[in-house]
Amino acid sequence: MIKLFVGGFPLDITELELVKLFGPHADISTIKIVRDKKTRVCKGYAFVEIIDKDGVDRAIEALDGTAMGDKVLSVKITEEKQAAPKKSFSRFSGNSSQPSYSKVERTGAAADFKKKRPRKQF
Repeated sequence: MIKLFVGGFPLDITELELVKLFGPHADISTIKIVRDKKTRVCKGYAFVEIIDKDGVDRAIEALDGTAMGDKVLSVKITEEKQAAPKKSFSRFSGNSSQPSYSKVERTGAAADFKKKRPRKQF
C-alpha cells in the first residue's frame, strides 16, 4: 500500500466525499482526515492509502492541481520516515556499551576535609 498526502481541500469535506473523489482513479484502502483534537475541525489535509502503484499514479495525475471550491488540491506521495531505534538509559538495562560509573572514596587528608557551601551574607 502507498500513502498519499492530500491537502488544500475545503474544511467541511467528509471521508465519503474523498472516497467519491479518489474512487474512480484508484482502489482505496484507508482514508484519514486530520482534525484538531479539541474542536474536531478539519485541518485541511488528509492521508489516503491506495493499494497499487498504478492507482497512485492515476490519482496524482488526475487530481493534483485540481480546483476544489476556492482552493487547489495537492496530491503527493508521502515519504515514510524510519523510526529511530530507542536508546535505553536505564542503569538496570544491562547494556554494556554504556560506561558504568562507581563512587570513588577519598583517601588521606582529603577524606577528613569536607567542603561546605558558603553562607549568604545579609
